[in-house]
Amino acid sequence: MTDAKTHDADFQGSFFALEIDSLTLAWFTGASGLSMEFDVTTFKEGNGKKVIERKRAGKPKYSEVTLKRGFTTNTAVHDWFKEVVDAEKPTPYKTASIVIYDRQQTECARFNLEGCWPSKLAISDLSAGSDDVMVETLTIQHEFLDWVKP
Repeated sequence: MTDAKTHDADFQGSFFALEIDSLTLAWFTGASGLSMEFDVTTFKEGNGKKVIERKRAGKPKYSEVTLKRGFTTNTAVHDWFKEVVDAEKPTPYKTASIVIYDRQQTECARFNLEGCWPSKLAISDLSAGSDDVMVETLTIQHEFLDWVKP
């Protein structure tokens, strides 16, 4: 049995990379929205004396994924967003992965996203009187999420 404290320590200070079609697009310091849930379908079963309400899994739903990083001059994320903006045909869907690395930069987990596209790209508010780090936020829509263990 693995000691939980030792195992969980591997994820402290983790790094997150976004891969598009197997190429690393950018590194991020935060990721949220890696979740899925099912609609719940209910129906009643039985006769008039004994009726049981049953629940079954319905359609899966996937949350939008939000990634954050310090602002950088690397334009790969902006270029992907611009590809969607400039598209003359239907949305150019991509296959993406959010890859989690431990402190030794060994891959710990991978979340594959299918049918994805960037829906929002934002930069934190600018203020000449502040020394806060500028943060870039990327929001991704997708149609399927698969957690792959290395």
